[in-house]
Amino acid sequence: MTAAPLAPPASAAQADAPSVVVLDHGSGNVRSVVRALEAAGARVDLTADREKALAADGLVVPGVGAFAATMAQILAVGGDRIIERRLAGGRPVLGICVGLQVMFEAGTEHGTRADGLAQWPGEVTALQAAIVPHMGWNTVEAPAGSRLLAGIEEERFYFVHSYGVRSWDFEPLPPMPAPLVTWAEHGGDRFIAAVENGALTAAQFHPEKSGQAGARLLENWLGTLRRPVSAS
Repeated sequence: MTAAPLAPPASAAQADAPSVVVLDHGSGNVRSVVRALEAAGARVDLTADREKALAADGLVVPGVGAFAATMAQILAVGGDRIIERRLAGGRPVLGICVGLQVMFEAGTEHGTRADGLAQWPGEVTALQAAIVPHMGWNTVEAPAGSRLLAGIEEERFYFVHSYGVRSWDFEPLPPMPAPLVTWAEHGGDRFIAAVENGALTAAQFHPEKSGQAGARLLENWLGTLRRPVSAS
């Protein structure tokens, strides 16, 4: 009887997995993000270490709570420079929830305006709906060709927010392709639910709280990362 081939050691499989740093800037709920990325197949490190964040295949920028507070936390650990450096080199970054919002020029909450990272034009403002926060499951309007939402265009995702970006005025410079923008609606107010713009991707909803749809989204994003080539 021919013996069945041995499975590769777990350590070898792990070595081939994409490496991801979740930026540890003091935001809450990061452990669930780490667990979701690990379940999706990534090797994950929760850290604010600059060299590790620059070297990883992917960087995730989480965020919950207020725009200004999240920006202050990111700046305190040098996250703005890490993000800028990665994007300048075409290295993937994924923002989640307020991690999407801070990629825009500014956010205004309770009458206070704070500068964002200005990767995209636009301002985060209060949702104009009768009931806020927008909390719970919602569908999204995915653009044609979305890699992030491939296979899950009709699924529901979990949102928790009272503010959002309600217009898109980005003009790409040729030959750069136009960003892909996903929209959602709450109480008759439309807002940006996700953006795919080269190396920079972000989602207003929480993939780590979105069940199988969120798991598939993280797998889709991980599939866009450069992975180590195994020795033959």
